[in-house]
Amino acid sequence: MEKLIMTPGPTFIRENVREAMGRPITNPDLDLEFYDFYKNTCEKLQSIMHTKTQVLILDGEGILGLEAACASLIEEGDKVLCIENGIFGYGFKDFAEMYGGNVTFFHGERDHGINIENLENFLKENHDFKVATVVHCETPSGITNPIKDICPLLKKYGILSIVDSVSSIGGEKIHVDEWNIDIALGGSQKCLSAPPGLTFLSISKDATEAMNNRKTPIRSFYANLTIWNDWYENKWFPYTQPISDIYAFDKAIDNFLDDKDALQRHERYAEACRYALKECGLALLPKDCHSNTVSTVLVPDGINYKDLFNKLYSEHNIIIAGGFDFLQDRIFRIGHMGENCYEEKLYITLKAINTVLNELGFNLKGDLHKKFANYLS
Repeated sequence: MEKLIMTPGPTFIRENVREAMGRPITNPDLDLEFYDFYKNTCEKLQSIMHTKTQVLILDGEGILGLEAACASLIEEGDKVLCIENGIFGYGFKDFAEMYGGNVTFFHGERDHGINIENLENFLKENHDFKVATVVHCETPSGITNPIKDICPLLKKYGILSIVDSVSSIGGEKIHVDEWNIDIALGGSQKCLSAPPGLTFLSISKDATEAMNNRKTPIRSFYANLTIWNDWYENKWFPYTQPISDIYAFDKAIDNFLDDKDALQRHERYAEACRYALKECGLALLPKDCHSNTVSTVLVPDGINYKDLFNKLYSEHNIIIAGGFDFLQDRIFRIGHMGENCYEEKLYITLKAINTVLNELGFNLKGDLHKKFANYLS
């Protein structure tokens, strides 16, 4: 059996995407047709993200987008609000401080989505911030935060929003313009199922104005988003584009756009997966705001995560994900995003987990794969 990589990214890649990566290349700096190809790919992303603002594709994994947003918006001494309820949300602090930000936290509960009422009460008394950061899908925890409510609330106080939507775009609804998101960040290897190596982001007019009217220079070249100003009009890229990666990404985007039921499929299979896990006696980490792209499950008492992972890998050729930081060895994660989000793959994965947990001595209250199938029938 071909290896099943059932992690929350990178995901399986279709053959037509791999074939696109093998297309003959040109010189992307000099071939005018490539400027139109790049622009057209960005416009497809605009349609997925529901935005008319500028979208860029950057040569670097999703972390580059996070850093570039912070580098380009934050100046020394700027007040930054870090809205967090998990590892990735908390980690935004490092990028903000790296570029001189003075960080204040709004702490949510680690097993719940961000509480809007609590955030609103906080902002009534504390809203003197230039920028706020928030994670849409807190991937380690399996939580999708309500950014459709968070970002308009921030905009009400004139606070620019940076949203890490790397693990949500393509698997969760996102309406950048309607939800007043200033910068939304995505990654090629997640729900859109392209090879790792690219990040993409939308930039609102407010964010563009803030970047272009800084008092101090941006402390980076590669992470400086203003170097892209007028790139298409001038037919000039700030650095040579990874043309083969972009060919593959463009094909993966086409695959997504051709699938009119992609978001509904993610929601339905995520619900079926959670139902099966809970019905069989396993506990999910989140109490609400469950992600449609990843399920985070508490490792049962008496079971060692490494044993679970190793048996799935060596005996069933399946890779799942674990936890890190405060979730180290406490959870396991099943990615159901992009090309991983299909009934057969999840059925095979749950059946294997069912077998391994039984072998390790955990008595399930039913068969995971059968409960999953029954939910869908």
